[in-house]
Amino acid sequence: MSQPQPDPGTRRTAWREGLDRLKASATTEPGRLRIIGAVLAALLVAFGAVTAWQVTDRATASDAVVDHSQPLSADAADIYRSLADADTAAAGGFLAGGQEPRAVRARYEKDIALASELLVKAAANTEGSHGAARQIALLNAQLPVYTGLVESARANNRQGLPLGGAYLRHAGDRMRDDLLPAARALYEAETGRLGSDYDDAESWPWVALATGVLALGALGWAQRRDYHRTNRVFNHGLLAATAACAVVLLWLVTGHALARSGLTTSYEHGAKSLRVLNEARIASLQARGDESLTLVARGAVLTPEGGDAYESSYRSGMGRLVGADAKDTPASGAPAPDSLLGRARALADGDGGREPLVKAIEDVRQWQQRHREARAADDGGYYERALPKVIGEKDSTGESFDRVDRELGQALAHEQGEFRSAADDGRGALTGLAAGAAVLAVLGAAAAVLGIGRRLSEYR
Repeated sequence: MSQPQPDPGTRRTAWREGLDRLKASATTEPGRLRIIGAVLAALLVAFGAVTAWQVTDRATASDAVVDHSQPLSADAADIYRSLADADTAAAGGFLAGGQEPRAVRARYEKDIALASELLVKAAANTEGSHGAARQIALLNAQLPVYTGLVESARANNRQGLPLGGAYLRHAGDRMRDDLLPAARALYEAETGRLGSDYDDAESWPWVALATGVLALGALGWAQRRDYHRTNRVFNHGLLAATAACAVVLLWLVTGHALARSGLTTSYEHGAKSLRVLNEARIASLQARGDESLTLVARGAVLTPEGGDAYESSYRSGMGRLVGADAKDTPASGAPAPDSLLGRARALADGDGGREPLVKAIEDVRQWQQRHREARAADDGGYYERALPKVIGEKDSTGESFDRVDRELGQALAHEQGEFRSAADDGRGALTGLAAGAAVLAVLGAAAAVLGIGRRLSEYR
């Protein structure tokens, strides 16, 4: 006789059957203890895994700040500086006449070579940054065009042909209209990436912290429950699990707080200062180039108002550098607080960063005074007197500019060291935290299971 088949409508799924068994086991104390042990172990393992994940993410972002995005931002600033300095050197060599000084020629070639080398390096390290890649492609395409125009200007200048000045002005326009804006955009893109890496590195690991607090709370509840049912003050396994969880949570909070503090210091007293100093160095280079092109153009390039375009640009650059130029400003006159050198001096820490800036401010004021003398001579029709005041080896604006550029370079080197020291301290605070959290969490989960197991053994 065949056995009756169960009604398909009453057939239970495996999931429903497992749920029913779990409910049934929860009605007994051993069953409840097994569930509690499993939940505690899962919470502790989850806490360790989430902590390791979020700490690894922040450690990776910290490494990117120090080893990738900040160096790339500095390289982008150097590309801009090299291009601007090459343009300045080209104008200075042209003013010297057919026999261009060897030192000026070497300076131009060094700047072009450095810019080319840094562009290759930037191209190899800009994966995923489409904006930066576009600017690098534009720079690589336009740089040979610029150098070709400069060589044409030199060739005509050596032959005493006036066409050389037109070639050089065209090269300068190409530099200002194409190359320098692309270099600026590249610098902004890399600086933006640096800011994004800072945000990623400094953000609090809220998921890990919440999971840790939840696990710690669950362990406390389990021990309180155990105490009320057995009158035993301590369960050694649960106590060890609680200690492991508390250590990881405290390590996470302390380590991240120290890392965040170090990274914040590296930004406030390093990266921020570096950005302002790079801007100041660029402004001084542009002012120097405009000053030289004023003599090259001889009034051939005008503003819409009818003034000399290069002289107007020079004054604008000096305004950004130290503030409005007053004729009665003394050589030691303080820069405007919102000017680049004013902000750089306010951000500088210690004598190592402040002293070069104090000297740079004095040399900028001297540069302005010498520039006024050169302009007075040129505007009075004495071009031959004005020329050595701009490109001469002694008592010239070129001498003042070289000192300013050297002093800003010293300030940049100091701030770079400050940045690196603070950033290394910050990322060092996360060393070992991910691995330590994972190990302690697993040990805590094992201790919780053993602690619950001791209670279960009493029912056998």
